[in-house]
Amino acid sequence: MRRFLGVVFLIFSTAFSTASAAKSGSLLVLGDSLSAAHGIAPEAGWVSLLQRRLDASAAPRRVINASISGETTAGGLARLPALLKEHAPTLVLIELGANDGLRGLPLTEIRANLARLLTQVRETKARAVLIGIELPVNYGPQYRDGLRAMYRDLAGEFNVPLVPFLLDGVALDPALMQDDGLHPTAQGQPRVLDNVWPVLEGEL
Repeated sequence: MRRFLGVVFLIFSTAFSTASAAKSGSLLVLGDSLSAAHGIAPEAGWVSLLQRRLDASAAPRRVINASISGETTAGGLARLPALLKEHAPTLVLIELGANDGLRGLPLTEIRANLARLLTQVRETKARAVLIGIELPVNYGPQYRDGLRAMYRDLAGEFNVPLVPFLLDGVALDPALMQDDGLHPTAQGQPRVLDNVWPVLEGEL
């Protein structure tokens, strides 16, 4: 009898946990190599660390990491409709623009693509969080300042929370960056999550 009650409790607990996660809704991360754990073990990336933090919270959520190394705003725009349809997330984190910027694409083109991404999320009644990036100093102050202002203006226009710079406190610390100077090491990933969490927590 005691064993039977234990099995019943386990089934109930699992069902309750699954229902809680479903009620909270899933979280979709649409990003590039900075969110795809480029050059390190996937479980060490900030998105995986986010999943572990949410698993330990009072309201766990499933995190779908749809980030791809090399992804651009145009690539994300092509993939997002299918991702929204398949996963029906209630919250979408958009971390794109770095590769567009590294290629020197016009800011107007990057902005238009990000605006369309935010519009697609809004049309599904999901909420969005915009995650900004910054480029190396050799790209010049005009382009770098324009990119920074672009994220800020889009966040204001669409009334969405903004993480101003994903790699704040990481990008200029050689101990936390890989040899390419573009991607954080595994040791830098908790700091990356700490940059996202204060903004994301308010949306959870």
